[in-house]
Amino acid sequence: MKFRILVVDDEKNSREGLAALLALDGYEVVCAADGNEAWRHFCSEDIDLVITDLKMPGMGGEELMRRIVGEAPGLPVIILTGHGTIENAVAGMRDGAWDFFTKPVNLDRLSLVVKRALANRELVLQHRQMEEELRSRRQFNSIIGRSRRMTEVFDTISRVAPTKASVLITGESGVGKELVADAIHELSPRKDKPLVKVHCAALSASLLESELFGHEKGAFTGAVSRRKGRFELANGGTLFLDEIGEIDQNIQIKLLRVLQEKQFERVGGEETLEVDVRIIAATNKDLKAEIEKGNFREDLYFRLNVVNIQIPPLRERKDDIPVLATAFLKEFAVENKKTIEGIHEKARSRLYAYEWPGNIRELRNCIESAVVMCRENTVMADDLPPALRRDHDEGWIRIALGSNMAECEKTIIRNTLSFCKGNRSKTAQILDIGRKTLLRKLAEYELETEAGE
Repeated sequence: MKFRILVVDDEKNSREGLAALLALDGYEVVCAADGNEAWRHFCSEDIDLVITDLKMPGMGGEELMRRIVGEAPGLPVIILTGHGTIENAVAGMRDGAWDFFTKPVNLDRLSLVVKRALANRELVLQHRQMEEELRSRRQFNSIIGRSRRMTEVFDTISRVAPTKASVLITGESGVGKELVADAIHELSPRKDKPLVKVHCAALSASLLESELFGHEKGAFTGAVSRRKGRFELANGGTLFLDEIGEIDQNIQIKLLRVLQEKQFERVGGEETLEVDVRIIAATNKDLKAEIEKGNFREDLYFRLNVVNIQIPPLRERKDDIPVLATAFLKEFAVENKKTIEGIHEKARSRLYAYEWPGNIRELRNCIESAVVMCRENTVMADDLPPALRRDHDEGWIRIALGSNMAECEKTIIRNTLSFCKGNRSKTAQILDIGRKTLLRKLAEYELETEAGE
């Protein structure tokens, strides 16, 4: 993104000289001759940094700074002052100024301070943007994503949630299948009824049967009283069966009957019970392959798979890494009582380059570790776990099969931009396209925040 700087000084030569210097550094510059004019610019335009003289006719620099800091906390304000007013400048630092310079200004130092202040500003803006996206996704119960693949998942959730249809959620471990089940229930007419969850792989066949259907007193050793099963507890609501591919064949038969007839008997019981339960199942297995092996019933598969929601692995939705990382960063910074404003560019590049075999669960653990190890207010590459700190081969770009042309182009531009450390001109040269074309593509794919000057 191109930053806009407001220069305020009643001395024409001083403000025009600073404006020319800053323009050479690639910034847009707006000038004002006094505090009142500067305040009008600030209220009507997007300003990223203010450089103001302290002593001016009308509204002075102190009053202007207090107004700006009050209106936009965190926006950097740099004060210029003569030798006779250094005490005022120091007081301004206490009131929220970013830095101060005595006249004549050391232009090299000013250029460096401006660059650092705007780098911090970029992190703050990036953080706010991610927070806004997180708020917009709250209706999906903390499922976070802005990629095309996840937009399709959100659309499917929205359409299937109001119905009674059974849903089969498929995807690798760690992609967030349980969160999808939560969202479907919360957006359904059953949201005020129970959502009951069963992890099928965690129980033996006999225990799972009792867990699902309940048992009568004396049905087996240890059954000292009647116990309701999960189907009874979920009556009127939703039953989530996680890792459905692990259940025993005998239980598959009983489960099929419940889906077909909405009836079952408790273990050791004769009374037939009727229930109204919506089934959402999830698995990381290929159930069609399990059917061919004889491990899973085909008729049960078709009953469960009325609507299939395939959750893509993180390596195929890398556009979601920034917003996911920001969400986890905020969570763990609060948990560990740390003030961390963002993730450094080099660390972000490592997050993009990694293939994430453990998917979102692994990313979450990675960010938690980075927050714990972070010494500053920004997560650096050295704060990441060892697997991500290793240098990755920068000579290759990986593009997932099934990606459309726009996704391929975005991946190529992002990786080349990262290789060029955000330098737009060098990136355009390597890609053999015009700089204006590159700028248009950066805006189209929302990659401006990853580019430098």
